[in-house]
Amino acid sequence: MELKAGNVVMLKSGGQPLTVAEVKQDEVLCLWMGMEGDLFRETLPLAVLVQVEEDHDEEEDDEDEDDDEDEE
Repeated sequence: MELKAGNVVMLKSGGQPLTVAEVKQDEVLCLWMGMEGDLFRETLPLAVLVQVEEDHDEEEDDEDEDDDEDEE
C-alpha cells in the first residue's frame, strides 16, 4: 500500500477515518478529530492501517443531474 500525506486511512480493526500527515518507512503519522473537537496525533505502524477508498460518485451524480436538466 502506497500512502502519502492527505490520504484517508482507517485501522484494520475499525474506527473512524484518520488523515495521513507523514509517512516514514513503515510508520505513518495520523491525525483525527475526536468527538469533542480535540485534535489527536499518533504514529502507527503501516501494518495496522487500510486505505479508505474516496467516493467520487456523489460529484459525478451531481454533474449527471445538471446534464439532465439541460436536456429538458
